[in-house]
Amino acid sequence: MLSKKTKYGLKALSYLASQPDRQPVQIAEIAKAENISQKFLESILLTLRKNGFLGSRKGKGGGYYLIKDPADIPMTSVMRVLEGPIAMVPCVSLNFYEKCADCPDESRCSVNKLMLQVRDSALEVYRNNSLADIL
Repeated sequence: MLSKKTKYGLKALSYLASQPDRQPVQIAEIAKAENISQKFLESILLTLRKNGFLGSRKGKGGGYYLIKDPADIPMTSVMRVLEGPIAMVPCVSLNFYEKCADCPDESRCSVNKLMLQVRDSALEVYRNNSLADIL
């Protein structure tokens, strides 16, 4: 299930992407427009800024803004930053692989085979969509 952090992060990114000329937007405006707790949104936007999706400006006329074109923000990157690994189990993760302690042989594991298909399907969707595509 998609976490609220990721859902709200996607909503905030979409809101910022819809701003003319990538003008900075205050957290309070985004929170009100997207019905998100302002305190929770602050931490999400900070994460997105630290990971190179957003810039911020202080003072009058300040706020958060996109630093990349929405077409250059792939959903794979957003999902990994906000949600973590795309794979549902660590033994099929491309970037966060870990062997399952309870599984002696991945090649014979039915859960592994199913979760590989789930991971590949999710990756296909995320790879073929950018922020621009979901606006």
